[in-house]
Amino acid sequence: MTQAITPSQTIGPFSHEAWQWACAACTPADADGSDTITISGILRDGDGAPVNDGMIEAWTPGAATIEHEREHALAGFRRVPTDDEGRFTLVLSRAQEAACEPAALVTVFMRGLLVHQFSAVFLEDDDLERAALLNQVPAERRATLVARKTGPASYAWDIRMQGENETVFFDYGGAP
Repeated sequence: MTQAITPSQTIGPFSHEAWQWACAACTPADADGSDTITISGILRDGDGAPVNDGMIEAWTPGAATIEHEREHALAGFRRVPTDDEGRFTLVLSRAQEAACEPAALVTVFMRGLLVHQFSAVFLEDDDLERAALLNQVPAERRATLVARKTGPASYAWDIRMQGENETVFFDYGGAP
């Protein structure tokens, strides 16, 4: 028997109110900075306007061993809402051996999306030539996945949902 495809429902309209309390538990308050990086950016819609009620989830697989020692409830996982100007900040644990892997695998939720979107962010000072996932993306689109260095262990990366310089999103499930 073939399973019928069921429709999705858009996120919202008041999801951002629930995310305010749900996100607090997914960001480490005790990071000492010795093995962390910060990626900040703005989530933008198809017109380039900031999205003030989005949510960004990030998973850093290599961070599990670092955070396990600190007893984080969800090692390597972060969930942050966007603020009134569409800004988000991810504070991620970073293992030294992760230099050709994504800094994080990212999931984007926002109003109007029928299905959340999957992406990844890489750091510009990593070994991008050896980054297997990044090298599967056409060369002219790779820059949309690379965070620019703004200071010691600090990076900037905006997420653009559509339009010019749209962030690359991955389809991990494939078409039926």
